[in-house]
Amino acid sequence: MLITFKSKAASDVIMYKEHAKRILDLLGKNVMQGVITTDETRNAIAILEKEIEQTKLHSAAEDLRHDVEAHHGDFGDDKEHEPTQLVSFATRVYPLLEMLRAAQKDGYNVAWGI
Repeated sequence: MLITFKSKAASDVIMYKEHAKRILDLLGKNVMQGVITTDETRNAIAILEKEIEQTKLHSAAEDLRHDVEAHHGDFGDDKEHEPTQLVSFATRVYPLLEMLRAAQKDGYNVAWGI
């Protein structure tokens, strides 16, 4: 299922529900429907920026684990190094973060599911 974030301050931001849920859980919002008001945008931006920093601190260990899993099976057999791509939290949240910044600057709300 897709979630579409809307604001008069920016173009719509669309993401899968499971990705939006992680972000909205951090903000204490319901994934199905909600609003981040102009008054809430500053705090929402701060929370998301803090989470980005936290995920960057742990990304090296996560990248190593993913590399091992991608290249070796359960019995240590080589899988000929299949190409895999991870989308980081920072990359995934960037469009919504930019929307929040524009909404804060212009005095608009961000809404979804309405």
